[in-house]
Amino acid sequence: MTQSHQIAPAPWTLHGDGVAMIIHFPEAFIRKHGFLADFQANGYRGYVGTVMLVDYHTSGVGPYRELLFIPGLFTLGGQTTFSISKIYVSTYDSVWNGIENWGIPKEVADFNLTTLPDGTRVVEISQEGQQFFSARVKPWSFRFPVSTKLLPSFQVMQQSRGKLLLTKPEATGKGRLATFNQVHVDPAFFPDLRQGTILSTVLIEDFTMIFPKPEVVGSWQ
Repeated sequence: MTQSHQIAPAPWTLHGDGVAMIIHFPEAFIRKHGFLADFQANGYRGYVGTVMLVDYHTSGVGPYRELLFIPGLFTLGGQTTFSISKIYVSTYDSVWNGIENWGIPKEVADFNLTTLPDGTRVVEISQEGQQFFSARVKPWSFRFPVSTKLLPSFQVMQQSRGKLLLTKPEATGKGRLATFNQVHVDPAFFPDLRQGTILSTVLIEDFTMIFPKPEVVGSWQ
């Protein structure tokens, strides 16, 4: 049976909460276990990557949850940029629009997020009944403002139908430093972030993000 999809062209305005981990991975690990597409393998440069877990309360297609992996920096289309190599979301509308609008290779999964009385966030993610990711995130610091304006070159490039699409999201919110522990990852589904060095973990609350229409910057065959 054919899936029907909610069509929601860019730009999107999204609100929610999330966790961002800044991680350095060995290059050999990324090339073997980082789920790089061919266009990404050619342009991979490394340095620092990120794992993000996001709970979107509102978006162009309603609420959904997301787990994504950015291996590091890339040189693509003559630009230095980030690129997503693995990403799961909780709704088919997000999958379809992510691929159509920005070339983001989303897959659907089931998310279970709970918050304990001490503020610890517990996440469990599975696909077709098989759990492949779980962790606990506990905030511990005061709140401070966060903004992509602190990273003026923050941009993401993906590939769609042979074209390179460059997107420059903008976001503001409130951050708290956090600890990330009790991690379980099945590397058949997602890169094992325990193989990298976590440089910082930030819980981002009450953020607003603008995900604009991408710019076509070149082609890749």
